[in-house]
Amino acid sequence: MSLTVNLKNLGIIKQAEFSLGDLTIICGENNTGKTYITYALYGFLDFWHKHIDIPIDDGLISSLLSEGSLRIDLAQYVDKVNQLLKEICEKYPGFLDKVFAAEDGTFLNTEIQIKPGTINLRELEYRGKIGSKQEPSIIFLKEEGSEALEFTLGGNTKKGTEIDTFYAKMGIGYTITRAIFSDAFPCPYISSDERTGVAIFGKELNSARNRLLEKIGGSYPQYDPRKLLMKFYKKYADPIEDSVDFKRKIGEIDKRKSFIAKEHPEVLDDFTEIVGGTYAITQDDLLCYMPKGTKLRLPMDMSSSSVRSLLDLNFYLHCDVRKGDLLMVNEPELNLHPENQRRIARLFARLVNLGIKVFITTHSDYIVKELNTLIMLNHEKPHLKRIVEENGYKESELITADQVKVYVAEKALMPLEEGQKKRRRAHTLIPANIDPEFGIEVRSFDKTIDAMNRIQRDIVWGAKKDK
Repeated sequence: MSLTVNLKNLGIIKQAEFSLGDLTIICGENNTGKTYITYALYGFLDFWHKHIDIPIDDGLISSLLSEGSLRIDLAQYVDKVNQLLKEICEKYPGFLDKVFAAEDGTFLNTEIQIKPGTINLRELEYRGKIGSKQEPSIIFLKEEGSEALEFTLGGNTKKGTEIDTFYAKMGIGYTITRAIFSDAFPCPYISSDERTGVAIFGKELNSARNRLLEKIGGSYPQYDPRKLLMKFYKKYADPIEDSVDFKRKIGEIDKRKSFIAKEHPEVLDDFTEIVGGTYAITQDDLLCYMPKGTKLRLPMDMSSSSVRSLLDLNFYLHCDVRKGDLLMVNEPELNLHPENQRRIARLFARLVNLGIKVFITTHSDYIVKELNTLIMLNHEKPHLKRIVEENGYKESELITADQVKVYVAEKALMPLEEGQKKRRRAHTLIPANIDPEFGIEVRSFDKTIDAMNRIQRDIVWGAKKDK
């Protein structure tokens, strides 16, 4: 199921429309709205998952507890979920000030419409659990080819067990909505362009906040210090705050293993080659980097900028990523050598082929050209097979043009609005052409490269032309 986003009056963006692909790329010059679009999309998906509220009848909970199982026809909830989506789209612009940590009213005129593609309830398998090991749990399953969602009491939960009705209803409502829109509205994880700073200062920011909480709590016991702190000291956009929070929890996150770590460890081995070593957490809760082939343990402030840039992606892939997630990376080329930019492009392609959606903004011609190569190599031609083998490419890295969406953020002529006599130029997104055989066409890169080549030709041959 595809997802189409329509934006109006978002920062510098006057109007834009884009669709999410398995791999979505936004290119463009500086100050053309790429980060605005990225943060707004991340904020919406995060907002969606936190504000799902489908009403569930108390009788359904009673039936589950008495019978031990419950079967729900998803088709009867499609209209309710679509109405919920409409309501959330109307509410969301009012939350953008918080998402961007902006002044109240900054996004007063912003409009955002999110449109999922055709809903096919039979298409995907969806399974999981509501609750935890220590609490009564509910297991759910929607099999591929079925339109029914089945709930059963977990192994530690027997018929007649008392379950918190409020959380059971909320969990079942959330699960129904996710089962209908699980492909269209993936759970997002973002690696912001502030990640190198977060890698160094995240702990200090957290410590400073805790000290401030203690001070406020001691001086003004009649107030909730956390509410005061969030009201007066919220200075960072949500994606940056979430990055700090992710780093703060790395010690806990490090105890988990993602499906990639369990089923595809070779992907992580290749990622280690990009990093040039591994990360570790010491007994003193110190985050360290260990360069390959040495016994050194370097703290983040003594590690290279590329090591800090890849820190959060490392722990996300090792410990937290799930199939169907949306990995969002602002400027993945940050601090990376061109060869590692090529490698990171190949990593993204492998993640896409493992069922993880990827969304990036980039200024890197190396990344785009490498993705071009992966598209161009993915054809049944003998000479392409030879090139794949000779250059060390893997079949798992090859992608198709249909998997990729590319947009260029730039100024273009807008449609005429009511009362206008002349079309105006404004910032928007322009879809880039993607040819199955020749790959992605990004004019902004080509224009700059052509200009540099022309200048160098003039330097080399200009003197002969003057004679």
